Amino acid sequence: MAVSGTKEFDIKAAPADVMAALVAVDRLGEWSSSHKSVSVETTHEDGRPHRVRMKVSVVGVTDEQVVDYSFEGDEKLSWTLVSSSQQRQQDGSYLLSENADGTTHVVFELTVDPTIPIPGFLVKKAQKMALETASKGLTKFVESQ
Repeated sequence: MAVSGTKEFDIKAAPADVMAALVAVDRLGEWSSSHKSVSVETTHEDGRPHRVRMKVSVVGVTDEQVVDYSFEGDEKLSWTLVSSSQQRQQDGSYLLSENADGTTHVVFELTVDPTIPIPGFLVKKAQKMALETASKGLTKFVESQ
């Protein structure tokens, strides 16, 4: 059962600073307790991550994932699942726009579809945790830089 969610929030930093934090995928563990290890396997020509391998643990389920990142300028970062031991699908994105006061409005979207039978309430709990981590963890990480 695929589950999708969206979270919108503001960060007291310029969009370029938020994107820099998102591009630093090797530092994901500093603001996302679910990410146990992250390694960049390949990069795009501009040095931004392309293929990334990560070990993630959410609601007691540990998963080894490989995702491909793509970028649309400095406004959008997206990823799609290449392989996983626990998911059929995972698509996510961060869309950044500048507010009138120079802060950044973030729209985070995430869709996951686990391969193993997990009760719907646990899938939704994991998704809620991911959305909260994306908003609170990223905000704290960026604003403390």
